[in-house]
Amino acid sequence: MNQIDAKFHLGQIVCHRVHPFRGVVFDVDPEFANSDEWYDALPEDSRPRKDQPFYHLLAENSDSYYVAYVSEQNLVADTSGEPVSHPDVAQMFGELTGGAYAVGAQLN
Repeated sequence: MNQIDAKFHLGQIVCHRVHPFRGVVFDVDPEFANSDEWYDALPEDSRPRKDQPFYHLLAENSDSYYVAYVSEQNLVADTSGEPVSHPDVAQMFGELTGGAYAVGAQLN
């Protein structure tokens, strides 16, 4: 098995580089692991490389909460210090400290 060198870790709060949303990482794929249909639905000029980590996020924007699947190249660390209000955060994570939530159990 190849070792993943992910930039972000479970529980860390991140923001999308382009789109106005943020979220907390709850899973990491070492490379693209979604459907070809999902990938092909992205605009061709903005499709991320498949050979990089992809992150599953409990995401939020000004209108809603959802689960997002985002490439590493499209994320930056959130430095606001603000919690993520997604309703599932409390079920998956512990206390927020220093821009990340405590991971209390092994997530899969």
